[in-house]
Amino acid sequence: MLGSLGFYVPLATKQGFNASVMHIQNVLAVLDNCNAKNNIADEIGILLENKELTTEEIPAFLSVLLLDMWGYKVMSKNLRQTAAAPADVIAEIAKWAGVDIVVGYHHPDLGFLIINPKNPANASLFEMLKKNELINIYVGKQNTGAIEPAVAESAFEAFFQLLDGAKPKVPAKLLKGPFVFTAPKPKKEPVERKKQRTTRTATASKTKTARTAAAPQQTPSAAPAAQVQAPTGKMRISQQISVVVTNELFHNGNVEAWKRIIRSYNARYPHNKVIVFYDGEQIVDINTLFKWGKVKHGSSIQFAVAGEEIKDLSKLSKYFAEGASPRFESFLRGSPSTVLNLF
Repeated sequence: MLGSLGFYVPLATKQGFNASVMHIQNVLAVLDNCNAKNNIADEIGILLENKELTTEEIPAFLSVLLLDMWGYKVMSKNLRQTAAAPADVIAEIAKWAGVDIVVGYHHPDLGFLIINPKNPANASLFEMLKKNELINIYVGKQNTGAIEPAVAESAFEAFFQLLDGAKPKVPAKLLKGPFVFTAPKPKKEPVERKKQRTTRTATASKTKTARTAAAPQQTPSAAPAAQVQAPTGKMRISQQISVVVTNELFHNGNVEAWKRIIRSYNARYPHNKVIVFYDGEQIVDINTLFKWGKVKHGSSIQFAVAGEEIKDLSKLSKYFAEGASPRFESFLRGSPSTVLNLF
């Protein structure tokens, strides 16, 4: 029994009631669609891509389906090591047909991510795993019965050994079974909803064209700095791309050039996020690359882009290379608040 009237408070408004109904319908849909060849992470990914689900709902999905309904075992752990070769990790886990595995990862920038570790398309997500961040490993057999504790423990142990770069000894019970990866098919949008969306898009396009014609034109230098919005929908993360420093030192001028390049990219793609790495660690404040004094000629800085539609990676890499060279000054024209028209 529910012990508090407060449980029903969200249902007291039309918005809260509709959100609850939609959430329940999505849970039931995922429950119906999942089978031995269909991982819940891939099903949830389809819902996210169709914007029928938000990332905030994912932990609730995993709790009610994996833990309450299917009796999965879960291990929560802060990562000590990240996968050096994600493709090899996925290839090995794909052999574990005896169990169904789901990974939940608390990314410090992107929020809670859900990963099917048997899906080769998720190699880029494994590249984003960071040391000391929390990861949840769910192991079970969907609705075919409870998993043996010893089998779950062996899966947990083997999984983290893979991340550490070791070759685990995998028992036969993990290898024999029906849980094999099959590429998911995109969920088709209902015809009526597609027509409505097409009509709305056409109307919005006409309105935008009319407003653009009526509004005065602004030069890139006069444009205000765009606010970076958190990506929504199904998150995609590019592979990390290396940029070699060709200046004698990655000094304050290079840092400012990179900041302006990122600001220009965010102005063009406000739903994407540029993430910078150095020496295996994510750099939250680019200014620290200069303060460390360790980033010199020949050093390599990595970057990745996260978002729904990842574009202009080659152009971004080209600009970063210029910004890390003696030619960085070309990005410093205008006032500090200038948004360059690079993309």
